[in-house]
Amino acid sequence: MTDAVIRAEGLGKKYLIGHQVERERYRSLRDVIGRNVTAFTRSARDVIAGRQLVVGDEIEEFWALKDVNFEIKRGEVVGIIGRNGAGKSTLLKILSRITEPSAGRVEIKGRVASLLEVGTGFHPELTGRENIYLNGAILGMTRAEIRRKFDEIVAFAEIEKFLDTPVKRYSSGMYVRLAFAVAAHLEPEILIIDEVLAVGDAEFQKKCLGKMQDVAGHGRTVLFVSHNMGAVDALCSSAMLLEKGAQPKELSDSVRATISHYLSSQRSSEGSASEWSNPGREIDHPVLQPLYFAVVDLDGKAVTAPARNDEQLHIVVRFDVRQNDPALNIGIAIFSGRSEELLWSLSSDADETSRVQLQKGKQELYCALPKRFLNEGTYRIELMASLHCREWIARPGHNSPIIFFEIRGGLSDSPYWMNARPGILAPNWSWTRSPVGQS
Repeated sequence: MTDAVIRAEGLGKKYLIGHQVERERYRSLRDVIGRNVTAFTRSARDVIAGRQLVVGDEIEEFWALKDVNFEIKRGEVVGIIGRNGAGKSTLLKILSRITEPSAGRVEIKGRVASLLEVGTGFHPELTGRENIYLNGAILGMTRAEIRRKFDEIVAFAEIEKFLDTPVKRYSSGMYVRLAFAVAAHLEPEILIIDEVLAVGDAEFQKKCLGKMQDVAGHGRTVLFVSHNMGAVDALCSSAMLLEKGAQPKELSDSVRATISHYLSSQRSSEGSASEWSNPGREIDHPVLQPLYFAVVDLDGKAVTAPARNDEQLHIVVRFDVRQNDPALNIGIAIFSGRSEELLWSLSSDADETSRVQLQKGKQELYCALPKRFLNEGTYRIELMASLHCREWIARPGHNSPIIFFEIRGGLSDSPYWMNARPGILAPNWSWTRSPVGQS
């Protein structure tokens, strides 16, 4: 007898995509009039039909998931990783019974609580208090069971002052705190968490990871989707990788092996790993459009071979500022080969008198990487752009351009450390007989 709580066999999800095709070469006056009438009535017809495809469209089948097979046992914490568009969210929606599969079957044993995206699961007109009871009832809990957990949920979410406020007035951070607290504390057998936790601050994310470990420790199952490989490595007992809706063949469910395969495939798919360009308007925002992003040497050439730790490298970003906005901010996030987030550096780090002013028009910024700072290894850099405290333009882990570079050698003039050192970083700090600056 198996203790599997989720089993998927040949799971697939198909969508239909419509492409309009211009079939006639010549158009008469009647054709023009008919086309205008069609354009006028199309939106209404689409609403009535409940679809976006109309006569004259060319229909393409798109498989968001195809032939996915897995088995998850009770008490496992499973990380689901993959690039944006790999099918992770589609899989979670099927497991949460939000959508039906187009092929295959999935068996689920136990109550499922899901936290998939901000805005789902709560009724916006109801207060935080009312939504706690509503979600508990949906999970099949009695009022007495919910009441026993109520104070714990409120304390975890840190929303006591706003408990009787309609959730439509909550910030995204407050919403996620309450949604996670409800999902984690109302004792579902299976807890499904999407990347939505990235909305919370660092302290709350730490609390959430601790709570997920606690949930798993009590024999419940957790499915965790994240772009943070460090969190996946620390939290999960196994991992599943999706690539274009499918599972890579002959890949074990070992967390380390899966993360390594994912990072290797991500790097090779980026083409010239140390530079990125935006010819197809991959990111096209009204305020800013990134154009080019690279790690370059002193001659301004993209670094394609491993660089020494003592070489002077720069990160260059070219972009087009389309509207002047004082909140516009450019920066980078650097990650280790295991996706540990090492640091952020932002154009707004300096005080207002000395920082670079981002003015309308095409321009470029350089950021010097400190020499003798990074250890040997492969590093990932993600470009950040935002309107500070208002809106992300390029957000790490979501839609940020990604480049890679490698450090080999040059760590020290000493014969003791010619290669990689223990730890993540390898700074070459000075040792003196008296404090620096003391005469």
